[in-house]
Amino acid sequence: MIERLLIANRGEIACRIIRTARKMGIRTVAVYSDADAKALHVRQADEAVHIGASPAAESYLRGEKIIAAAKQTQAQAIHPGYGFLSENAAFAQAVIDAGLIWVGPNPASITAMGLKDAAKKLMADAGVPVTPGYMGDNQDAAFLAEQAAQIGYPVLIKAVAGGGGKGMRKVEARADFADALASCQREATASFGNAHVLIEKYIQRPRHIEVQVFGDTHGNIVHLFERDCSLQRRHQKLIEEAPAPGMDEASREKLCAVAVKAAKAVNYVGAGTIEFIADASGALSADRIWFMEMNTRLQVEHPVTEEITGVDLVEWQLRVASGEPLPLKQDELHINGWAMEARLYAEDPAKGFLPSIGRLDLFQLDEGVDGRIETGVVEGAEVSPFYDPMIAKLVAHGDTRDTARKNLSDMISGSAIWPVKTNAAFLINALVHPDFAAGEIDTGLIARDGDTMTAAPAPSADALTQAAMAMVPRSLFTGFRLNAAEVRNAPYLLDGARVDVSLHGPGAETPAPSMLVAEKGMVWQLEPFREDGTGHHAAHDGDILSPMPGKIIAVEVTQGQSVTKGQKLLTLEAMKMEHSLTAPFDGVVAELNARPDAQVQVEALLATITPLAA
Repeated sequence: MIERLLIANRGEIACRIIRTARKMGIRTVAVYSDADAKALHVRQADEAVHIGASPAAESYLRGEKIIAAAKQTQAQAIHPGYGFLSENAAFAQAVIDAGLIWVGPNPASITAMGLKDAAKKLMADAGVPVTPGYMGDNQDAAFLAEQAAQIGYPVLIKAVAGGGGKGMRKVEARADFADALASCQREATASFGNAHVLIEKYIQRPRHIEVQVFGDTHGNIVHLFERDCSLQRRHQKLIEEAPAPGMDEASREKLCAVAVKAAKAVNYVGAGTIEFIADASGALSADRIWFMEMNTRLQVEHPVTEEITGVDLVEWQLRVASGEPLPLKQDELHINGWAMEARLYAEDPAKGFLPSIGRLDLFQLDEGVDGRIETGVVEGAEVSPFYDPMIAKLVAHGDTRDTARKNLSDMISGSAIWPVKTNAAFLINALVHPDFAAGEIDTGLIARDGDTMTAAPAPSADALTQAAMAMVPRSLFTGFRLNAAEVRNAPYLLDGARVDVSLHGPGAETPAPSMLVAEKGMVWQLEPFREDGTGHHAAHDGDILSPMPGKIIAVEVTQGQSVTKGQKLLTLEAMKMEHSLTAPFDGVVAELNARPDAQVQVEALLATITPLAA
């Protein structure tokens, strides 16, 4: 068995691996960048080694530094987690060549499944059904446009080296193809260093269903059933569950058998996921489910599989990497209940889901009933612009899907995070959406009805009263009881906007300058209303500020131009993704400081929109 393990990753997955390693008596070594010097995974590991500057390209993507850290600390093995170098065959081979144990599949398997076009060809040859499309080497834009026309719109452009929704665009019509291709290639180059794409037919009502597979070095391969990851925004998974709603036993057996067949085609070892696209226009059926790609690593959503099977997948990874056979045979694996996972992101739904960075002055998560929390941050930590904005995964289990869904909603409702913005309210709205609640889901649900999910709730009158009363001297309310009749309405500022709050009952001994109101997964700041009608000053409503450091790659407007609410003003490339900044209301571009290819810092004033004269 491995005795000392280096984890070539950060955040919640590093903490997750450390937890299992400690349970198994394995010492752990963390690596960290400048930005992560005080990170939770660094504090939890037995040892830690600094490997470079904050950008991933200078630290977590520097394979030679990671291998050197392993040798320096006498680690025997390297676990890559997910993301970063986890599916890099050259790095896996370098680890093996250095005499270390690679906790993952053989480099040949990573190579075989690493490029989406080659993987689809391999699967087709192995008798695994694949979606129709173009997977060739000709990357001429005009040629690709012609292929898309032959396939028939809508089509999906996908980076062959892609993942996590990056380098992927749905195209509805030929007129939109050129711009979508260029955007897709830019993002693919920035994220993966490879602009090569494939084109495939877009299934009108697709569901994203994946099967967890696991192999060992003794020739054994099993599946651990399926997961449904259909609730997505811009191809990024938000809520995952296991098993898949609507999957009958016959279809499950056929689908999982195909997944095992796919894994055997590449002599797979370790944890992997076979991803399928299903046509949800009718009942879920194995004959309308096609191979999409294989992820040759542990998945972000692996906890839902663990919750329904009772298996610790990280423990299995470490045992298989140590040469042991799989702990269980196929007939010993069973589904127990239902599990759901929500990805909690540091992002602001009210501003187009732009990442929100800064210090977590308040960070409280609720485990709820039969719940599980995976996170790599604590209160006081900094959310940096250098890495993925996911700050936690909340996982709920229940005897039925509805119980798991309600448990997860309660967990998210009990969270309180400030001043960093999160998608907590959006997740709650998604969980209670009637289509999701009924299990009638597909990957287009958020695109169709996302506005209703984006709507932020307002705090209840009781929550406002309780917070306001903590800001009022008790002497003002001597003789009144809590829940007594209303004394008066008083003006306050809630996140800068005036609200009237009912005051009654005893106040606090010492008045506070402001209070936080936490409810429904949201946090608001309540402060006294000053005579001039102001509280903490915020940027002008029409100021378009850069939400994070990044590069401007497109400017869509000119100074003096009239714009409408929601109109795209410019595109910012940050955190390896493109983010559109839009007009907050109808108006005129009064000031424009943005220039293509310019590097900008966080909160840089890029443009100012003034409202149209009444």
